[in-house]
Order: sequence, then structure tokens, then C-alpha cells
Amino acid sequence: MPILPLFLLIFIGVPLIEIYFLIEVGSAIGAIPTVIAVVFTAVLGVTLIRIQGFSTLQKAQKSMAQGIPPAMEMFEGIMLLFAALCLLIPGFFTDAVGFLLLIPPFRRALASLLIGSAVLKNRFSNANSGFSGGDFFEGEYENLTPEQQHERNKEKLQHQHIIEGTVESTDDAGKDAANK
Repeated sequence: MPILPLFLLIFIGVPLIEIYFLIEVGSAIGAIPTVIAVVFTAVLGVTLIRIQGFSTLQKAQKSMAQGIPPAMEMFEGIMLLFAALCLLIPGFFTDAVGFLLLIPPFRRALASLLIGSAVLKNRFSNANSGFSGGDFFEGEYENLTPEQQHERNKEKLQHQHIIEGTVESTDDAGKDAANK
């Protein structure tokens, strides 16, 4: 999706939706109860995000301790930050989006979708760049001491053909190079 329409949707569309819902709810229950409801949803949301954020952090630490990359937990953490932002913005539409992101099964499904999309996009871009080897490189590693490395380098140098010589420069050659 092009970036400009997305910015227009976010910076113009979302505030218009928020204003509409605030007017509708305010006309139905009154101004003071509407303000109280907006503040209450922000406080409740921040409390729930704090609890779920610590839980996600603990899952990420557990994954890393097991040697598993915490990709799912990272995406969930990003979504929790977005949920916190949505809940702190006054309004009912953004609160609904924020509370939706607080539902763990929904958040995990969305994270899986985003991770899958990123993996497919990454594989596709690698295929277009001429690389089709997948995610793994095969190779060998040998840990050598400096003495062993020196011996290995001497052996390699013995099998190479070295041409020895000197480069002489004359004043005419230097002038010709300077004129070019």
C-alpha cells in the first residue's frame, strides 16, 4: 500500500472516527460520563498492558535461555506497545483496537501472520537478488593457533606462482600520465 494514503487514513480518518464516536456516546450518556469512560479505559488498558508486557518479557527470556529466537515475543511486544499507544489516545475507536490487541490469542495469530509475511517477503527478495540458497550456509570452521595458521599460510605460498620485478618510472612516463 502506498504510504501517503496510509498517513491520510491515520492522521485524518482516525481522529474523525474518534470525534464521531465521542459525540455519539456523549449525546447518549452525557459529557461527564463520557470523559470518565475515556479515562477509565486508558487506566484499565495501561494496567493490563503492564501485566501482559511482563508476561511477554518472561516468555522472551525463557525462549532465549532455550536458544530459541524470541521472534513471536518480539512481535507481541511491538503489538503491546501499539496497544498502549491506542489506549492512551482519547477515544473509543482506538480503545477498541488497543483492547483487541490485548487478547492473547488474537495477538499471537496476528504475530504469526506478520512473521509469516516477513519470512515470505524475505525469501522472495532473496530470490530476486540472485541468491537462492535458503537460510543456511554450509561451510567448515577450523580453530588454529597462530603457529598453525603461519604454517598453513607458508604451505599456500609455496604453491603460488610469484612474479618478481621492479617498476621503473621515467620523467616522460610521469608527464604522459599527468597529461591524461
